[in-house]
Amino acid sequence: MPDSPIQLSDEVQEAVAAGRPVVALESTIISHGLPRPRNLELAQELEAIVRAGGAVPATIAVLDGRARVGLDKRQLERIANEDGLRKLGFRDLAPAVATGASGATTVSATAFLAQSAGISVFATGGLGGVHRDWATSQDESADLGLLARTRITVVCAGVKSILDVPATLQRLETLSVGVIGYRTAEFPGFYLRGSGQPVDWTLDTPEQVAAAMRAQQQLGGLHSALIVANPVPEDRQLDPALHDRVLAEALLAAGRDGVTGQAVTPYLLGYLVEHTHGASLEANLAAVRGNAALAARIACCDAAAD
Repeated sequence: MPDSPIQLSDEVQEAVAAGRPVVALESTIISHGLPRPRNLELAQELEAIVRAGGAVPATIAVLDGRARVGLDKRQLERIANEDGLRKLGFRDLAPAVATGASGATTVSATAFLAQSAGISVFATGGLGGVHRDWATSQDESADLGLLARTRITVVCAGVKSILDVPATLQRLETLSVGVIGYRTAEFPGFYLRGSGQPVDWTLDTPEQVAAAMRAQQQLGGLHSALIVANPVPEDRQLDPALHDRVLAEALLAAGRDGVTGQAVTPYLLGYLVEHTHGASLEANLAAVRGNAALAARIACCDAAAD
């Protein structure tokens, strides 16, 4: 509808209506994750990867108070180049729409808007999770609660390694969010192929993932997400020894500098990028590219089965 707060691009709307494969992509990595002009280049590259895999890309953002599912060239350039764009989680969507604001969508907002638009597959880098100081701060990402009540398949490289990975997996179990390792029995470590934590289920093909999606739909019940944990390629992962050393230094530095609350995550990620001389960022980008390619294959298998 023209007055709806959620607007699908013509291409995405036609694909969803026809049952063709569509892959949702978040926009915070474009607006907040990379310097210009590399951010726009990555956004275009990810959409091209999805198209090469046979699916329609639907990059999601909020522009002038409208949630846009699928961006045209000009809109994508706005997300990459416009100053002052907000980072919008699910809880921010209503005030952003009401005030005519513009912003990039995080995992929680992207997953919600994608599912609302009829899209069943979403590719991202790493999920948010339980923070390491949870016992004192009670801080966990809104991603977890949103995925517990949103029926969507999320292809990711695990959760950010700066978080408490075992506690995050426990929280996902408590919330009844399914976790599948794609060709791995170990939960990925975002920058690393493995986190040292096992997964209960391993699937080896996009067809198997699509079958799990169909089974989840047929079973009904809870409208929770399905997480497909896809490890970064071994030759593109961050050196494990370098990762562990720099992360330990980053945690100490954050405590010394009095960094707390929402400032912790960007501080630690920035420290890793700086002190690994960009290697952590390259591992992150390799993971995102791989997740986009896998998500397209899964979406195609899912669409073919309908």
